[in-house]
Amino acid sequence: MTLPLPATGRIGIIAAMRDELSAVLNRMPDEHKTRVAGRSFWRGHWHGREVVAVLSRIGKVAAATTATALIERFEVDAIVFTGVAGGLADGVNVGDVVLARSFLQHDMNASPLFAQHEVPLYGKARFETDAALSDTLATAARKVLADPQAALGAAAVAEFGLQAPRVHEGLILSGDRFVATSAESGALRQRLPDGLAVEMEGAAVAQVCHDYGLPFVAMRTISDRADDAAHMDFTRFVEQVASHYSVAMLDAWLAQLATAPDA
Repeated sequence: MTLPLPATGRIGIIAAMRDELSAVLNRMPDEHKTRVAGRSFWRGHWHGREVVAVLSRIGKVAAATTATALIERFEVDAIVFTGVAGGLADGVNVGDVVLARSFLQHDMNASPLFAQHEVPLYGKARFETDAALSDTLATAARKVLADPQAALGAAAVAEFGLQAPRVHEGLILSGDRFVATSAESGALRQRLPDGLAVEMEGAAVAQVCHDYGLPFVAMRTISDRADDAAHMDFTRFVEQVASHYSVAMLDAWLAQLATAPDA
């Protein structure tokens, strides 16, 4: 597979949670910190690839600022986003991973001037991720989920019931609110029936990368079902599951990129 990324291409890694970022930094023994726009950007190497890792912060505006700084200040050649999300579609369960093929802002509504969800002046509502890089990330995610105990340990697998986690591929919804009631998640499913998961940052990063013509990929571990039980054990899930998934999948993905032919 030919990838839209040269062998020397620099990758920006945006982590949604501090535990995820800490796990990433543990794989970058030569990392050093630079402060830009009130954020700490960590530069180093992973599988021989130069990477810049940063915490996204919460919400679309904060995530867009982070992505723009990665592009303008650090001149990354691609961005990958990891984090957690609430599952929406049937069968998208806690412990599964959603690989984004596109993003949409579920709270964008400039009607009647524009169609609901359409981003004004873009003529579109959905922003696609890079197909080739997403294919390799999906392969890495499935490799990790084939043996979740290797990444998490038997205790975490048993505690959260992660006996057969799956990778789903498709649309992720983003909005500036935490969807945490059955009524909200039900309304989203009715309005956007192909939405697999919901979170608060990805569509903004996808739009920034679209503007710059930069390859973007993203994956989200499902931490809850975006319903009335969404607050239960969230912190522990991130610590025990999501952060370990993220670093294991990124490790497998970067290893693939190290051996794949470049553009």
